[in-house]
Amino acid sequence: MTVRRILTIAAVLCAALAAAAQARPHDHHRSPDRIALPNGFQPEGIAIDGRDAFVGSIPTGAIYRGDLRTGRGTILVAGQEGRSAIGLSLARGRVFVAGGETGRAFVYDALAGAELANVQLTTAETFVNDVVATRDAAYFTDSVNPVLYKLPLERHGGFGAVETIPLSGDLVYEEGFNANGIDATPNGKSLVVVQSNTGELFQVDPRSGASEEVDLGGETVTNGDGILLDGQRRLWVVQNQDNLLTLLRVNPDLSSGVVVARTTHESFDVPTTLARSGSRLALVNARFGTPNPETAEYWVSQIRR
Repeated sequence: MTVRRILTIAAVLCAALAAAAQARPHDHHRSPDRIALPNGFQPEGIAIDGRDAFVGSIPTGAIYRGDLRTGRGTILVAGQEGRSAIGLSLARGRVFVAGGETGRAFVYDALAGAELANVQLTTAETFVNDVVATRDAAYFTDSVNPVLYKLPLERHGGFGAVETIPLSGDLVYEEGFNANGIDATPNGKSLVVVQSNTGELFQVDPRSGASEEVDLGGETVTNGDGILLDGQRRLWVVQNQDNLLTLLRVNPDLSSGVVVARTTHESFDVPTTLARSGSRLALVNARFGTPNPETAEYWVSQIRR
């Protein structure tokens, strides 16, 4: 082999190594640990579809859509006076929004942001806190009143009349914020609800509202906010004011569970809820109590779990 040939091969190898070195930081940058939200956004809920994250604004009801790989995003639904966005859920290309003190449910097209429904769930004093959409209906928690609200989903994209489902059984409301985060089993036949003020978890029959406590062996998840059923055996709970993400291993019938780990992260600042995207969990930081929330910075934390 000639000297010229050897030098040519060496040059090619050096160029390839340099390109690889440049690609690695670039790939890391495409999945940032923080997704910046607009200043003053004051977020609470999150839902994910693939690499798209949808985040709601508490005081305005705006919905932000961001790319979890690039960190870039834009406002999908503009804020409006008299609206609020607390918990979010995604199903059939639609974003379901719990409307907090407005007592309303909002539904938007996930692609275009068009409003598909604006439904009054209750006219009583209320805080409609979270929502999970199943194949047949969207279920909303009320942290003030011991009920669930059911918005039936019709076959051709419409919505049925709202149903109010009284909660009964082990879940007993006390002073403070009660039922908060909600999720559903894959078949939609059972719901899981966390009671923030007591730190207890319950499985709830979506038809009757009957509830049974999930036996945690004396453990609690006080300040439990958003929850995520992750497969048949894992349940994540965000404990907001404690800046904790708690993992529980639960029985498939949801009768009992054990705390596996409680973790925090340097980027947490009162995280309220979470959703999964591949090997990462994305958590919204509400930053409750931060000075000047109208101009403060807000972000979504991404961690590998």
